[in-house]
Amino acid sequence: MTEELGVEVERQQESWFGSWLRWCPTSLSLLREAEKVLLSNLKSSYRGWYVSVGCVVGSQESHVWTLSFNEDSNNMPLVLLHGFGSGVGLWCLNFDSFAAHRPVYAIDILGFGRSSRPGFTKDPLEAEREFIMSIEAWREKVGLEKFILLGHSFGGFLAASYAIKHPERVHHLVLADPWGFPERPLDVGERYKFPLWVKAVAAILQPFNPLSVIRTAGPWGPRILKNARPDLIRKFSGMVKDAEEVIPNYLYHCNAQNPSGESAFHTLMAGFGWAKYPMIQRMDSLRKGLPITLIYGSRSWVDHDPGFQIKYMRRDTFVDVQVIQGAGHHVYADRAQTFNNIINTLGWHSDNGTLPELESEPSENPEPGTRDVAMTITSMINVRNDTTRDEATAVTDLTNTAESDDHLN
Repeated sequence: MTEELGVEVERQQESWFGSWLRWCPTSLSLLREAEKVLLSNLKSSYRGWYVSVGCVVGSQESHVWTLSFNEDSNNMPLVLLHGFGSGVGLWCLNFDSFAAHRPVYAIDILGFGRSSRPGFTKDPLEAEREFIMSIEAWREKVGLEKFILLGHSFGGFLAASYAIKHPERVHHLVLADPWGFPERPLDVGERYKFPLWVKAVAAILQPFNPLSVIRTAGPWGPRILKNARPDLIRKFSGMVKDAEEVIPNYLYHCNAQNPSGESAFHTLMAGFGWAKYPMIQRMDSLRKGLPITLIYGSRSWVDHDPGFQIKYMRRDTFVDVQVIQGAGHHVYADRAQTFNNIINTLGWHSDNGTLPELESEPSENPEPGTRDVAMTITSMINVRNDTTRDEATAVTDLTNTAESDDHLN
């Protein structure tokens, strides 16, 4: 049934923009195969399935692509929301560790990856509401009562918005290098010393979706993506077999499709690094007592300050701010073992009704010269170029026998 529904979702979407796909060497079936190759590196059994969320956006029924692990466990479930331009596949360095302890659910956010790609509204607050409605409709269908909610980057923005709207469902909110929290500085030009050519290119690209260049390049898109992001490939090279081909192939097929979610993100953003309605302004409306853990990479372009502002704002509530040294924006991949340990520790406490101990005074201890990082064009793939990688992943066993979307051994 899942496979039949998947074929139908692919048929509907490909027929809607088939002429575009003839220019771009992609299809939803190629995305499905790219994801399968990437996930074949996992040791854990998983189930891949489509969850109907009804007509939450537009007049047609939408479906959310879902991976689930260890569903029979009685421990607190963990729900993962990926970042902009990404998909469930990039959690591949984390799934095995997380799933060893609890049920894990990862979704392709509506408009991204293998999920349906409906047309979102052009009003930023309404588009955000549509994202949140789709997540809540997904939760209802899956039947989760309460869970740890972990969001990275744009997924962190949506996770916070969901927790504000549905606090009774979130046991612990985890924000990994979240996008869209700080207010945009009035002196952006002075604070960030962009080269003149970057300013010129940014001005030209401002009216367009952030990743439009990949699609506009047509058959040259895959090569552009591969050459632009060698650092991202290196992050996965310790675990993912043939990462230099598998990672860019997966990301290309994620982002060369109909840019539904990307267009909605463009609606929400005020310049790539900021949201029109920053989340920091709304965190005081989050339910009192809801625990929050924020995890930043010391080398990330994302501003860490909102994390410490939230800790100050919510003095009577558990707020833990962790800054992982040597990690960039993709903190879950740069230092995967450290990141996994943090999540598994707070998961253990969630299972036992406790909270981790906090340091009296959190400290970033940023590495010299890494906090004032200007955003460049390559940041539009969700992280600035760096060479950080978790060395522990270099010895990860590659053995796996994944064969299909219904990956139950």
